[in-house]
Amino acid sequence: MSTVLTTSDLPPGVMGNRQVPERRGILYIISAPSGAGKTTLCKQVVASVSGLWHSISCTTRKPRPGEEHGREYFFVEEKVFHDMVAKNEFLEYAHVYSNWYGTPRKPLADKMEEGIDVLLEIDVQGALQIKKQFGDAVSIFILPPSMDILRARLQGRGSDSQEEIARRLQKVKDEVWCLREYSYIVRNDDLRQSLCELQSIFVAERLKTNRTDMQQLEQSFLFEKDATMADRTPSSTV
Repeated sequence: MSTVLTTSDLPPGVMGNRQVPERRGILYIISAPSGAGKTTLCKQVVASVSGLWHSISCTTRKPRPGEEHGREYFFVEEKVFHDMVAKNEFLEYAHVYSNWYGTPRKPLADKMEEGIDVLLEIDVQGALQIKKQFGDAVSIFILPPSMDILRARLQGRGSDSQEEIARRLQKVKDEVWCLREYSYIVRNDDLRQSLCELQSIFVAERLKTNRTDMQQLEQSFLFEKDATMADRTPSSTV
């Protein structure tokens, strides 16, 4: 049986308390079809990985039961949304399933400049727009085990009509053609295993050399070596 990692189980310095070289925050993009378990996985990743901020999007759709303004989304009126578009306050925005969705620009950019990693839940259309602006973003697509299981999950939610379910299932087929644009694919057969795989992606990306201040790292070891050699070299006497 797979075991879900917590921060204390992970390598020191990756998600623990050890000081790491300063760097710009990493942008993680996660997309998935409705019913694939994306929201649950994202919440658990944010809870188990330190130094990660969950970006909140704006939407004009109405809240579903249990959703709260400022937690799952910022729920705004369509006029407010379009005013934000006119002020260039979104990194990207799109019309999806008869509603508008947008990613606020300033909070995300501010967190990354502070060296905080950002997790962004977004649909494929928005993800492709964001990737053009952030070439080093880490994109992850979460797939359901199968179309049959996804259909059963959507029907089990009881919140969508049969026409809406059929439209969402067709959208999955359309999105499959974009999978090659993503850095990673996680197939959500088992929630615990999928969470472990997502955590592994976060660990690996933080350890990449191109995200590390290599000059600082190299100099710290080189200077240490030079100091050690000097201590071992006998001083000359006259």
